[in-house]
Amino acid sequence: MSVARILCFAGSTRTESVNKKLIRLAAANAEQAGAQVTVVDLRAFPMPLFDEDLESESGMPEHATQLKQLFLKHNGLMIASPEYNSSLSAVLKNALDWVSRRQGDEPPKAAFLGKVASIMSATPSGLGGIRGLVHLRSILQNVGMHVMPDQMMLSAAHQAFDEDGGFINPGKQKTLTTLMHDFVQTVEKLNVD
Repeated sequence: MSVARILCFAGSTRTESVNKKLIRLAAANAEQAGAQVTVVDLRAFPMPLFDEDLESESGMPEHATQLKQLFLKHNGLMIASPEYNSSLSAVLKNALDWVSRRQGDEPPKAAFLGKVASIMSATPSGLGGIRGLVHLRSILQNVGMHVMPDQMMLSAAHQAFDEDGGFINPGKQKTLTTLMHDFVQTVEKLNVD
């Protein structure tokens, strides 16, 4: 079996985002399960709104190219997505749109095709971000990813973490540990390298 190389990020740029807290915790669990993990912040990859005219005139923006290269180097993708107006954030959708663009003679959707994704959401609301995850799941499947059937939906997330960034509720930690173990094993089994 090959090693799972997992790229992890939150669909939020806010410094104190609960989804950033969740992705850091999930990444640590994936690492403990044997994966090679890279955590990035979308704030480090500012890019214009996707625009085909801009792409035709100037090519893919530098930060979009850098982010796409990271996608290409990993065989698993872990996203903690905030829920904005019952969907995913604009910054996340824009990043996925740019990364999906074909460059040179590569196959369509090369950064996604056949890879495995684990999705999760943290929100102060009682529904845990499930409405936004439905949209994210649909997008990732449509670009050719295998999306794990189980997902973490963390409600009341503003009260879920202790001072060290861990879960206050041990049951939440157990759920995340199981999800990450299953995710890492699936990435290893379905490795597209």
